[in-house]
Amino acid sequence: MAYILNIETATTNCSVSLSFEGETLVLKEDYNNNYSHAERLHIYIDDVLKEANIKSSQLDAIAVSKGPGSYTGLRIGVSAAKGLCFALNKPLIAISTLEALAHQVNISEGIIVPMLDARRLEVYSAIFDANYEQIRETQAQVLDETSFASYLDKNRVTFIGNGVAKTKELITHENAIFIEDKLPSANEMSQLAYHKYKINDIEDVAYFEPYYLKDFVALQPKSKS
Repeated sequence: MAYILNIETATTNCSVSLSFEGETLVLKEDYNNNYSHAERLHIYIDDVLKEANIKSSQLDAIAVSKGPGSYTGLRIGVSAAKGLCFALNKPLIAISTLEALAHQVNISEGIIVPMLDARRLEVYSAIFDANYEQIRETQAQVLDETSFASYLDKNRVTFIGNGVAKTKELITHENAIFIEDKLPSANEMSQLAYHKYKINDIEDVAYFEPYYLKDFVALQPKSKS
């Protein structure tokens, strides 16, 4: 038996789930366009435990979305997860944000491209087949009209995530399917985290860091001169 707390903060969706044996028991999330992680994350953690009538000491592991995604969002989620692991002496499980997002798509053939919005015409993306096997590594890529052309010429390609809006404006291929207004959620983390738990695929809590993919670039304040 395994109770796992799943934390997803890679985008604007502050999402927490409690799962048992890979099935989501309780899900709390703030599915909007504003970052609310600092205010809501710990409240949601308390809420899912109370709703399931589970004490934090009964958890078997803590899972966190590792990125890529928002620098600040990932820092908040990973910090909370590591704090719980230290306090409760529980293992830490890291879940690929894009892999979890891909699991929101159910297809029998073709490929899935989960993508998260970066700045300007850039997205973070990976490519999975219909069985969720990753067939291209995660990349930060600048989009143009030829992006994913080699895949689109051979397969139906389902794009999902908050990077879809800008992609849809550039790619008009007949094999392209766009699923808009979807963000990574702790709901899809449940099964992935349980699989990792069963094979003891865990992180070193002291040294684990989010997968930012790119270095954080702080905006410089404008000169007052």
